[in-house]
Amino acid sequence: METGLQAAAELLPALCEASGAIIRSYFRQRVDVEDKPDASPVTIADRETEAKLRQLIGQRFPHHGIVGEEYGTDRADAEWVWVLDPIDGTKSFISGVPLFGTLIALLHQGQPVLGTIDQPIARERWIGIKGLPSLFNGKVIATRACDAPAKATIFTTSPDMFEGAEAEAWRRASQAAKLVRYGADCYAYGLLASGFVDAVIESSLKPYDYCALIPVIQGAGGLITDWTGRSAGLDGDGRILAAGDPKLHEALVRVLAG
Repeated sequence: METGLQAAAELLPALCEASGAIIRSYFRQRVDVEDKPDASPVTIADRETEAKLRQLIGQRFPHHGIVGEEYGTDRADAEWVWVLDPIDGTKSFISGVPLFGTLIALLHQGQPVLGTIDQPIARERWIGIKGLPSLFNGKVIATRACDAPAKATIFTTSPDMFEGAEAEAWRRASQAAKLVRYGADCYAYGLLASGFVDAVIESSLKPYDYCALIPVIQGAGGLITDWTGRSAGLDGDGRILAAGDPKLHEALVRVLAG
C-alpha cells in the first residue's frame, strides 16, 4: 500500500494546483445570479475542475476508480478509489469572496488513507496550493485545543437541515456552544482542520465525502465519527460529528444524546 500512497502523495500537489488555478480564474469574474442555474460559472468551474483532475489521475493511475459529484461513480469498487468533490460556492461568487474549493481524497479497499481540502479559507490563503499554507494529512496545519462546548465555535451548513429528533439534538448542542456559525458544506471542514472552528455537526453527508474527510480531520489531530461517537465508512448514515479536540468530541456526543 505504501507505494500507492507515495505515488498519490506525489500527485496531490499537481491536483491542488490545477484545482486552484481553475477556481481562481472564475473568481476574477463578478457573477450576478441569485441561484445556481446549470450554466452558471459556479457549475462550469465545478465541471472543469473535476474534468482536469480526472485527466491528471487517469494519466498517472489508469486503473484507479474515481468518484465525483458531477460525474457520478466510476469503478467505485476498485482497490484504489479517488474522491473528487468540487465544493459549491454560488454565494461566494456573488460576493466575490472565495469560500470554496475541492475535496480530494484516496480510499484503499474502501478505507480512507489520504485526504486534502484544497480551498481558500481567508482572502488568498489557500490550503493545498504550492508555496502557501497547505494541509496534507495535517502535517502543516493542525486543529486547536478546545475541551468543552462552552468554549467552542460549532459550524454547520444550516439550521434548516435538522428535523424532528435531530433538531432537538442540534438545539442542545447549539445552546451549549460558545458560538455557532453557518456556512457551506465541506468548507466547514477546511475551517476545522485549520483551527478556525472547533467542531462541525451535520445531519447528512454523502458516504464518499464522509470517508474522504476522515483523513483530513484525523490527520490534523481531530476526530470524525457519527453522532454516537462510532466510526463509520461507506455505510454511514450521514450524521457527522467532527471535533478538533477529543475531549470536546466526547462532550458533544453526550450533548447530542441528551
